[in-house]
Amino acid sequence: MTDLDLLATFLEIYRSGSLTAAASRRGLTQPAVSGQLARLESSVGEPLFVRGGRGVTPTPRADDLARRVGPHLDQLRSALDPNPALAGVVRIGGAAEFMTARGLPALTPLTQRGVRFEVTLGLAADLLTALRDARLDLVLSSVRPGVGFTATPFADEEFLLVGAPVLARTISPAVLADDPVRALEHLPLVAYSAELPIVRRYWRSEFGRRPPNPVGVLVPDLRAVLAAVVAGAGVSALPRYLAEPALAAGSVELLHHPEAPPLNTLYLVTRGPLSPAADATVTHLRSRDWGAL
Repeated sequence: MTDLDLLATFLEIYRSGSLTAAASRRGLTQPAVSGQLARLESSVGEPLFVRGGRGVTPTPRADDLARRVGPHLDQLRSALDPNPALAGVVRIGGAAEFMTARGLPALTPLTQRGVRFEVTLGLAADLLTALRDARLDLVLSSVRPGVGFTATPFADEEFLLVGAPVLARTISPAVLADDPVRALEHLPLVAYSAELPIVRRYWRSEFGRRPPNPVGVLVPDLRAVLAAVVAGAGVSALPRYLAEPALAAGSVELLHHPEAPPLNTLYLVTRGPLSPAADATVTHLRSRDWGAL
């Protein structure tokens, strides 16, 4: 009886047209692949490939063998593989900052299983409207949607109040401990929009009131907010996953140390039945250990 490993190697050579490519896919050396092919050719009693300068060409006997064993080997792989291949397109939406820093890297294992992603970046309200209109399959939302959607919490963003070292040195530690709003009120704010959504949430959560600070920069991208903060244009509240590299580099400092940093829950939002690929995406993202965001 022919060894299944020999047939698996044969099929990789047949499908790739190259012993080198087959060796890479099988995790073997090229001499090992050549040896397995020689054993299989000895077993069937005739050559299976014609060697050439640009790879190998299958013989009629190889065509017949691939046609006979290919489907069965593929089914066997699927039965034994805990992460079977998937097919299909998933239309997914999320905030540009989160998708760039965390979302897209987290989807890589699914692309390796055959899922293709079409990504839309934007604000939560716009993305949820697109989901409602069936223009998206899944939204990673920083806002809990209303009725008509299925929303599952999957991670929490942790917000940090940061500023450049030159601005941090203007804060009196004594006043900060006694009256943080007064200690910070001279610092200009860098914010995402005129409503100061993240900064206002931080002040209300930690200090019980809106920030009285002047606004120095408004820019609708948290990565640009961070760049302005690093440059010394003002201070801001940012998700840990964006601020942490700058903190590690010393280009910004923590301006306030709350007992429990303010959090914002992120949701996996769907609507209606899901395709197998979309369902696998939801399961993958829910099971992931996101750590501190």
